[in-house]
This record gives sequence, C-alpha cells and structure tokens, in this order.
Amino acid sequence: MGHSRPSSPWQTISRLLVVRLDNMGDVVLLSPALRALKAALPHVSITLLASPAGQHAAALLPWINDVIVWRAVWQDVGGSLPFDPWRERVLIANLAQQQFDAAIIFTSFSQTAHVPGYVCYLAGIPLRAGMVKEFGGSVLTTEIRHEPDCQHQAERNIRLVEHLGFPVVDRRLEVRITPTGMTEAHNLLAHFGLTRRTPYVLIHPGASCQARRYPPHRFAIVIEELIRLGLPVVITGTERERSFIEPLLANQRSGVYPIIGQTSLPAFAALIDSAAVVVCGNTLPLHLADALGTPVVALYSGTDLEVQWAPRFTPHRILRRPTPCTPCYRFTCAFGDEQPCLDIDPATVVEAISSLLDMPPTTAEPWSPERGDHARASQ
Repeated sequence: MGHSRPSSPWQTISRLLVVRLDNMGDVVLLSPALRALKAALPHVSITLLASPAGQHAAALLPWINDVIVWRAVWQDVGGSLPFDPWRERVLIANLAQQQFDAAIIFTSFSQTAHVPGYVCYLAGIPLRAGMVKEFGGSVLTTEIRHEPDCQHQAERNIRLVEHLGFPVVDRRLEVRITPTGMTEAHNLLAHFGLTRRTPYVLIHPGASCQARRYPPHRFAIVIEELIRLGLPVVITGTERERSFIEPLLANQRSGVYPIIGQTSLPAFAALIDSAAVVVCGNTLPLHLADALGTPVVALYSGTDLEVQWAPRFTPHRILRRPTPCTPCYRFTCAFGDEQPCLDIDPATVVEAISSLLDMPPTTAEPWSPERGDHARASQ
C-alpha cells in the first residue's frame, strides 16, 4: 500500500510575516505575490513588516491583515540611525511575541535576505524564505539562489512564492481603492470643477531622490502645451515636494489644478485611476498606474534598469536617453539637475502623452525588453 507524500510545512501555516522594508512602490509590487498567498491559504493571517514610508501602501493591499512598522539598521541608507543594538533586540522581542509560523523576506536584487532572516531566526520563526546570492548557513530554511539581477522586481517576488509551492495565476499588479479614497478624490476634483469622467492628465513631477526628477522648466513647457491642446492638468505631490513643484505653477493659465500635500494614498490612487494619462518618473505613481490600468508616460532616469521596474501591462511610453553611466543607482546625479538620461525634449513628452490618449486600453501588452517597441527619447 503506497504512502501519501507529506505536504510542505508551508501549506499548514496560519500566521505569516512578510518582510519588505522599502518605499511604497516596492510594497505595491508585492501585490501579485500576496494575492497568490491568500488564494492558496485563505485562512492565513498576513502581517507586513514595513518601513515608516512603506507602511502606507498596506491600505491598498487587502490581503494584509496587520502591519509592523520599523526602521531597520540593515536598511539604513547613509548611517543616520544611532548605534543602539537594543533597538534590534526590541524588534526581535516584538516578533517573538507574535508567534509567527513563517516569514517570507522580499528583497530587491541589491539586498540580502540573510540579515532579516537572522532576526526572524532569533525571534523563533521556524520557516524563513528569501532570495540570496551569498552563503548564509541555515539562517533561511528555504533559499532561491542565483536569480538574475535583470528580472522585474514584481516577478522576483512572484518567483519566491512559486518556489514555496504556491501557484501564481495572475502576475499583474493590483491595488484596491477604498470608498473613502474614492470620495476624497471626488471632492478634490470637484473643488476644481472636474469629475472622474474629465479626461485630465495627471503629472507627478517629484520623486524620492533628485536623480529621478525631470527638470522643472521642461515640465513647465509640457504643461503649457497640454493646456494649449485643451487638456486639463492635475499636478500632484507631497508637502515636502512643494518647493520643487511650485515653479511649475508660475505663469500658468487656467487649466492647471495643483493637489499638493492634500491626499491620502487611497485618494491619490483614485486620482490615478480616473486620469486619462499619468506622467511621472520611475517612482510610486508608475506602479499604481500599472496596477490600475491607467496609461503612463515614464520619464525614466538612468538610476535603474527599466527591465526591473517598468510597467508590464498597462499602455505606456518610456522616455529615457541612453547614457554610459546607466544604471548608476545614485540618489543624486553627478551631473547636477540637468541629468543627461533625462535630456528629453518637452515636445517628445507631449507626443508620448498624445499617443496614449489615442490608444484603447485593450491594446496593452505586457512589457518586455525584447519587444523593443516602447518609446525612447531620440538620440
């Protein structure tokens, strides 16, 4: 009489810790993986260990049941955290108290899963999975090794979930807009006399680092031309980006509607959802547009490889001038505010926006570097 094959211990977990200590866009890129986990384990409780910035994206991901917010020393860019080993001991104690059955550590291509894996080990979490390049002993109970750096970061997350035995039926990004977010967005648009049916262009000039920002004086020309074409322009940004955005508003005629520092993330997602086209750098709105199916023009700086972060399903145009320093992975451009990779004529940007306004959404195809049909700035 044959014996049935024992199921994987990952199939029996009830309390799962998901680790992603990065920005909001990185957390949004978890959505296909989280959706697959919840589909395979409908009764599992998923807790996200997130950074202070990344925690806000959880409001858009209904598969997350709880969030633990932490500034981890292994994610401390620039060494701003003081020397205080007791901080990490507090984190370990907090995680131990939660009695998680398993932890999945999601990282970008440049990060290691061994350090957070060791924290989870010390917290008594028996199952620990992640992608790694280097040897780490038995810190992780499940490893994927030698994954290529050039794969899309959402796909990287998906591959880890599949490696654990969970099928991923849908590889698209997904976010859920709350009724409160929709109402908030409606009220913001109504203040300007716009509705969700108004075919406006949403421009998000800011980014978390200087190296990813299209020059403001060129954005101003783009905005002026869009107004001339009769297209309403909604400009979004955070309060800390106000000084960068306000020059774009000088000397602008009616038809420009600034929404700066006034939105929750769900409302911001709702504004993107109802936009005709989104224009932004390689930052959070790029991923929200891809998740919501909104056409997007990406003014893509050379800080990162396109294949790692570009939209995969929504109609899009990627504009970047090829440079020998790409990818630099820098926060500030060595050439100052006039980045060579973003030396893109405003007329090219307007042309890309116009081409997407004429494109039916159903014509979108998944992006891949082999297709070579995404728009670039002319050399």
